Amino acid sequence: MSRVFNFSAGPAVLPQAVLVKAREEMLDWQGTGMSVMEMSHRGKAFMSIAARAEADLRELMSISDDYHVLFLQGGASSQFAMVPINLLRGKKSADYVNTGAWSKKAISEAKRYCAVNVVASDEANNFTGIPAFDTWKLDKNAAYLHYTPNETIGGVEFNYVPEVGDVPLVADMSSNILSAPIDVNKYAVIYAGAQKNIGPAGLTVVILRKDLVGQAMETMPAMFDYAIHAKNESMYNTPPTYGWYLAGLVFDWIKQQGGVAAMAEINQRKAKKLYDAIDASDFYANPVVPEYRSIMNVPFTLANPELDKKFLEEAEQAGLTALKGHRSVGGMRASIYNAMPEAGIDALVAFMAEFEKQNG
Repeated sequence: MSRVFNFSAGPAVLPQAVLVKAREEMLDWQGTGMSVMEMSHRGKAFMSIAARAEADLRELMSISDDYHVLFLQGGASSQFAMVPINLLRGKKSADYVNTGAWSKKAISEAKRYCAVNVVASDEANNFTGIPAFDTWKLDKNAAYLHYTPNETIGGVEFNYVPEVGDVPLVADMSSNILSAPIDVNKYAVIYAGAQKNIGPAGLTVVILRKDLVGQAMETMPAMFDYAIHAKNESMYNTPPTYGWYLAGLVFDWIKQQGGVAAMAEINQRKAKKLYDAIDASDFYANPVVPEYRSIMNVPFTLANPELDKKFLEEAEQAGLTALKGHRSVGGMRASIYNAMPEAGIDALVAFMAEFEKQNG
């Protein structure tokens, strides 16, 4: 079997050990005589899988009993609506930070439900950095402040957590959850689509403070009410059972690597190798202000854009796939999530050096 190094932004690479485990259990999960995909979500077997996954995530992120952990559907895009639906709680406006494509989508959706105060935006700089915190126009009466700690497309990542006092802090961590330790207690809501650092597409993890649950807009669908999902332990409807199971395998894998702190060390090392290779060359460039460079998503351009197609074709032949940058940014993008082995970075850096040698 030949495995490529998959640099896709999502759905993204999964740990090979997880895939092997899932293959071994595909037809018969622990003597039940059936696949996890065939199990009743309310049966004892799957309930044990669900409970273990939640317990492991709570352990990995030090999530206290003050928080619900929900395993939902709809992706982060549904959370763009569920956040204002549940957190406005009678208020008329919310604060948002605009640092890239996913921030803009969250802002656009929130405008359906409330007045949006964009406290800061880096759009004038083509989303290559983060506006200085002392320039943010915060509203102390806002229902909440929403930000995107890591922008998947632009490769911009916050290097701090905004301090917003008593205003609930909401974060879309789809592309950086579990990549480094965080203090969950600083947040009101954390949500993340699974398909980058957690598991396959179709699952969304939501971590939310219990005291904020129960005041959703009355006219909204039941499926968009956090309280209903919390009351039913994420099983108000049939959940994405197989994605939940695979997420549990990923959580266990992270524990076996030494936990989130250990993953952070590996991720920093991987990102440094790639950024060092880019910075040491006049042939490659990264547009992001260095202090805000993402350790998960690394966009880079070639000095001669006419070589982009050739670069991608030859990279593919070398077993380096999904390196094409997003159409809004151009160039290349290497997404180097937890499951990307360090050998993949080494292979990419070696290929980049050879390609420059042949075409520079």
